[in-house]
Amino acid sequence: MTDLPTYTQPVIVAVAVGYFAVVVAISVWAARRTRTANDFFLAGKRIGLIALALSSMSVTVSGFIFIGGPGLVYTMGLGGVFLILPAAITSSLVAWVLARRMRLLAEVRGVMTVSDAIGARYQSPAAQGLSAVAILIAIVGYTATNILALGVVIHAIFGVGLTWGIWGGMAITLAYSASGGILAGIYNDVMQGTLMAVASVLVFVFVLQAGGGMSGLSTTILAADARFLSPWGTVTPLAALSLFFVFGMGTLGQPHVVHKFYMLRDPRQLKWYPALMTATLVLTLLIYVGVGLAVKALVVRGELPPLASPDDATPSFLLLHTPILLAALVFSGVAAAIMSTVNSFLNVGAAAITHDLPVALGRPLSNELRVGRLSTIAISLAAALLAQLSGTMVAFLGIFGWGLFASTLVPSLAVGLNWAGATRAGAIASISTGLVVTLLFETMAYFKVYSFPVGVTVSGLSLVLSMLVFFTVSWFTRRSAASSLPADVRLVMES
Repeated sequence: MTDLPTYTQPVIVAVAVGYFAVVVAISVWAARRTRTANDFFLAGKRIGLIALALSSMSVTVSGFIFIGGPGLVYTMGLGGVFLILPAAITSSLVAWVLARRMRLLAEVRGVMTVSDAIGARYQSPAAQGLSAVAILIAIVGYTATNILALGVVIHAIFGVGLTWGIWGGMAITLAYSASGGILAGIYNDVMQGTLMAVASVLVFVFVLQAGGGMSGLSTTILAADARFLSPWGTVTPLAALSLFFVFGMGTLGQPHVVHKFYMLRDPRQLKWYPALMTATLVLTLLIYVGVGLAVKALVVRGELPPLASPDDATPSFLLLHTPILLAALVFSGVAAAIMSTVNSFLNVGAAAITHDLPVALGRPLSNELRVGRLSTIAISLAAALLAQLSGTMVAFLGIFGWGLFASTLVPSLAVGLNWAGATRAGAIASISTGLVVTLLFETMAYFKVYSFPVGVTVSGLSLVLSMLVFFTVSWFTRRSAASSLPADVRLVMES
């Protein structure tokens, strides 16, 4: 971490400072409108559809689309595209499976968290508390991953060093997360999502210019490495399909995205959500594929030296082939995307501490707004300290977080809200299975005690196992399914 690249230039610094000033202004406005726990965690349920779609897109793609994604394509070829291929269906899938039911639950039960929905569905404080524990563990690790990335970006812009980048970035994000809650996050997300989409389209124009169009890029790469553009790229078919499965089904269990459905002002507008979400994703993902292919072609032509790190793909292309102002917008967009995701994670994690765990223990808190702000501070400090430890460890925690979200929440939440045969025992068993399997095998893989065959991922395995356990246990306890489903929840599921 001592030889991190910097791209400090006056224009880049000025654009970044201007962006942070806008963040502060939005945060001050949001803080003045945040007076209750409902405002802090649910933005008062007054978010419009366009704001919801832009916010969801922003926290879904995060900074990975700008930095890690192009590097993945540069390394894996078309195999790296399998991670984002589910984006064509996940928006419709999430809207069909979860969005309307989550929003209606907020009306009939007054729920405000993902774990709340699980508790209401199964009439089980144990399921609610267990899911909250899994969410909290995953969020601390995932937030640490994003804070480390934010520190790297801030150092790259201002040249302040990684430590100052981590704590400076965390301080800015924490300021608006603790004061304005999710309301500040939503409207910062709108600005950030718009910036990401516009910057991605503009960069793609320069990708086509640099590579001689898509045909020029393809011809150059095929002549040097035909496998790179084969259907599976440089990875095995099993690895590519595993990415598609995990990032397709796993999207249904990402609480920082699903939680936002509670905030929509008018649930009747949800019919337009898939189209809006998919359109913004398509625009933003242009940079993911385009820069990865362009840099590969430029390296083949000898116009760019082989990258020291795949994550250098976007910065290298921007500084050599785009105007400095556009490069500055993308660097600010990276910081914006990461901060969006961190804010959402902090809000969901604070809700787990402030609301879900006390409710599960039968001791709900009287002042959730104040405790929610204190919990936000505590989670951010823990994550920043974890980010300071080791890039390798934090990367491990990020992988662990994604897999844990998917394996613990997809069966109990996404399937459970659509299948009347799901039981309380099945939900508890599947959440426990996802938690234990993900933690055990990710830890063993990290310490090189055990590893699966090439292409088999822990996150994919844990999701499959938790699904199997969920259906099996629910079948064996099926006699209690009908009697344990409350009438109002049944009505929501049938709507």
